[in-house]
Amino acid sequence: MKGFNALRSALLATVASVFLLGTAHADDALKMELTANKVVKDAEGKVTYVPVRTAPAGTVIQYKATYTNSVNKNINDLAVTLPIPANMAFTGEAFPASAQASIDGKNYADMPLMRKVDGKLVKVPLSEYRTLRWDIKLLPANKSAAVALNTTVD
Repeated sequence: MKGFNALRSALLATVASVFLLGTAHADDALKMELTANKVVKDAEGKVTYVPVRTAPAGTVIQYKATYTNSVNKNINDLAVTLPIPANMAFTGEAFPASAQASIDGKNYADMPLMRKVDGKLVKVPLSEYRTLRWDIKLLPANKSAAVALNTTVD
């Protein structure tokens, strides 16, 4: 797939947009690991995840970020975001499902996103989603929390 490694590098660079509300020394306390895996379903519908480096159009890729609190102190009110790369389309699957979405990376709302068209509320196409955000109220000392989203290669 054209540009997949560049895309992954860009995602790694931008996924660092983690906001800590009211926590000092965040860089020392919070570690993040990002993985990209191909989503594979067998005939019975069982899902497995396979590490991926390249992928053709139509492949479903899950980006998973695991945040680890590496100190002996709880982290409260943590907001983490995962961008959806430009040549990928969000499938609508987020884990946990409590994620909020944005089409501009600034304004977030519950999914599905809605907009007014000709005076009627309509769903924003998933292809326009650019970023997801999760609010983690409490990340206990020396524990981890993971968030993930599924995308399709354009």
